[in-house]
Amino acid sequence: MLFDVTAVLVTSATLGPVAEAIVVPASSAVVVVAAAPRDATPVVTRVDAAALPADLSPSPFIGPQPAQTLTRDALERIPTLRGATQLAQLSLLNRDQLHQVISDNPQMVPRLLASPPAATAVSDWWSGSSVAARKALTAEAPQLVGSLEGVPYTARSSANRVYLAAATGEIEARIQSGVGRAKQSELTTRLHMLEQVREALDAATDDGVARQLIALDPSGDGTAVIVVGDLQTADNVSYLVPGMFYGVDARIVPWTTTAAELQQQQTAWLKRLGRGDETAAVVSWIGYATPTLVNVAAMDNARAGQKALTAALRGLDATRSDHPFVAVLSHSYGTTAAMLSLSEDDVEVDALAMLGSPGGPVARASDLSVRGGVWVGVAAWDPVGDAGVFGNQPKLASFGAHKLGVDGAKDPLTGARLSGTLSHNDYFTTGGEAMRNLALIGIGAGSRVLG
Repeated sequence: MLFDVTAVLVTSATLGPVAEAIVVPASSAVVVVAAAPRDATPVVTRVDAAALPADLSPSPFIGPQPAQTLTRDALERIPTLRGATQLAQLSLLNRDQLHQVISDNPQMVPRLLASPPAATAVSDWWSGSSVAARKALTAEAPQLVGSLEGVPYTARSSANRVYLAAATGEIEARIQSGVGRAKQSELTTRLHMLEQVREALDAATDDGVARQLIALDPSGDGTAVIVVGDLQTADNVSYLVPGMFYGVDARIVPWTTTAAELQQQQTAWLKRLGRGDETAAVVSWIGYATPTLVNVAAMDNARAGQKALTAALRGLDATRSDHPFVAVLSHSYGTTAAMLSLSEDDVEVDALAMLGSPGGPVARASDLSVRGGVWVGVAAWDPVGDAGVFGNQPKLASFGAHKLGVDGAKDPLTGARLSGTLSHNDYFTTGGEAMRNLALIGIGAGSRVLG
């Protein structure tokens, strides 16, 4: 039965698995150390990082001056450290020392990212590091800086742009150097993924809204997170959480286009509602490996999505002491991940919208850590929203959520005719009622949502 339901979710492209990870570390610019067979020599590519911002964070330096000399024994001990202690020692190193430690220990950064310190600890570490230390870490370990929740988003975006360029150059060099047919196919797939991230990041919007790259991992199925707007300062923040078949390679460009359309609508609504001094940022969030037909019946990917979304929300809370309005706008399998995060973990948001939800282990909207409203929308010809595959159906009246209109209507405020959604993959159509309602939910204007 499940495969009958999920057949309607098939999109135009899927992302095949890629087994080998790229690890970016070091040089006095950037060194990319690629994972290689045990009997092979890693390929190292240097990328010029001279264009790094002069100041990667406005917060003042309040920590100790980085040490310029350390004994070899002290350097060799750093890879054996963990968490915040390791970060503190890394921030004391100059660029040459960072180059040495990271290139000698290519798994150190991936290991640290697999079990990072709490976002609050990372925030304290970053604010206590000197500008020189921040620049050295961004140049020598961009993947680390770009992936750590708790580092300011402007600094993460700068680091991830360095990492994107380095990883792209490293893969191109490996392809040109001559590899076997299977390896070339694998590298070509990964290169295309990075090119898609670049395309989504660089796409211009009509009003010139900037985009930030706040997460990037090209290993395996890949993850990438692009913000339309400024996540460091926006008054209203919306996370777009996708479902099945939303791999980076196939979907980061259209998903970011959807984020841009929502951000534009939110900005227009803020002006229309007399809140023109406020700003909005929409996060194109492919922060977990979404399922395919092979594994959609299991909860494993939803649990991975839960963990990643919880980490992202904790990072926002640690980074933004001014506490913007935060909404999670989720679709399909992503609604299950969102419900798990907001029912089981210590995070809270202001609003939650769920479209075409296959359900989850949450009985009532009141069981979710949502300060404001919970909205649910299901299209007339969307079988997923009626299936309750993973537990309770949010569309039922007993769940207690507000209805999010998706069938089409005339906007009572603008007079515009809003198109309706027919099937599971049509909720994000430009000019649709669903998009209009999502935009309003994301800026805390739930009373204006059509049901």
